[in-house]
Amino acid sequence: MGNLTGLPKPSSFERSLSSLKIAIIGAGIIGLAHAYLAAKAGLKVSVFERNPAANGASVRNFGMIWPIGQAAGQMYELALRSREIWLQMLHEASLPYLPTGSLHVAYREDEAAVGREFVQRGKPLGYACEWLDAAKTLEKTSAIRCEGLIGAVWSPTELTVDPRHVIARLPQFLSERYGVTFHFNTAVSEVTTGHLQADVFVVASGDDFQTLFPEIFKDAGLTRCKLQMLRTVEQPQNWALGPALAFGLTFRHYPTFAICDSLAALKARVKDETPEFDKWGIHVMASENSTRQITLGDSHEYGLEVSIFDRAHVNELILEYARQFLRVPDMQIAETWHGVYAKHPDRPFLRLTPQEGVRIVTVTSGIGMTLSFGLAEQTFREMGVL
Repeated sequence: MGNLTGLPKPSSFERSLSSLKIAIIGAGIIGLAHAYLAAKAGLKVSVFERNPAANGASVRNFGMIWPIGQAAGQMYELALRSREIWLQMLHEASLPYLPTGSLHVAYREDEAAVGREFVQRGKPLGYACEWLDAAKTLEKTSAIRCEGLIGAVWSPTELTVDPRHVIARLPQFLSERYGVTFHFNTAVSEVTTGHLQADVFVVASGDDFQTLFPEIFKDAGLTRCKLQMLRTVEQPQNWALGPALAFGLTFRHYPTFAICDSLAALKARVKDETPEFDKWGIHVMASENSTRQITLGDSHEYGLEVSIFDRAHVNELILEYARQFLRVPDMQIAETWHGVYAKHPDRPFLRLTPQEGVRIVTVTSGIGMTLSFGLAEQTFREMGVL
């Protein structure tokens, strides 16, 4: 497409809000979340996507809406608010989801120490969590091995969706229900001022740092993260994973658990016993999709240049670790793939203003599914649109 032109005046809109025109660049979950909230508020929304359909990080993840992975305070509250809007949208669009909560499962004493300490410290900070012993953990799920199980951190707040299904269906729902206009196969190479076509622009282009405002991205301190994932064949119809699962390695991955003094011992043991897990940034989680396939992952490799080739031995490390604890009817792997997302060393997301009326919204920590709707609401409120 080339240029999008407009005359944005976010601080002094002269017309009623209902006449505002919103242009969103990118049809991944961040772009779609902004489209949903703007259209639901009665605004005229157009979405531009350079591909025939979104094919980036939004369709290459676990499908987890994961509040428990967010640090206490503003981030956790933002994730919970995003979860509220997720549920509203899923019900409105009649999209399937699994409100199963999550289990962080412990098979080693240092893992259990972190889990117990987190529950003790996390509850006063607002986390809805509970430490379960082995017997109570097995009441929640039949998908883990009982041998060596010590217990688990239970949280009821997590949801799972099938990201491929949701991202594919949302454009049709937004178009039919709210009149959102979608322009697929339409690359936007420049946003400029000129003849009025939109009042507000949201650039939600994921890890594309080159097409729009490359000078802004260059100065933002961003790199990329590549993660490798696997998915099993369809499981029997009468079997279910139950809660989304995270295992001992995950305690060292999310900022949530940084409040635990006992985390240092766990990190030291992993580094000493299995340094390859640190080298490749591996922690292992499992989620179930709407066709009863189990998604497993993942790894983390950082750098602006991302290889198109996956590392077979990294997938095998993930799978070997998962097999120690998962009890799944059929662990045959049907698919492997990798995703790529933007990464910042300190900030979980960036909201940048390259020019008046334009916001770049980029999640820089692999939690786009979790934050999406809450972040979109914040963006529009900041701009005076909602």
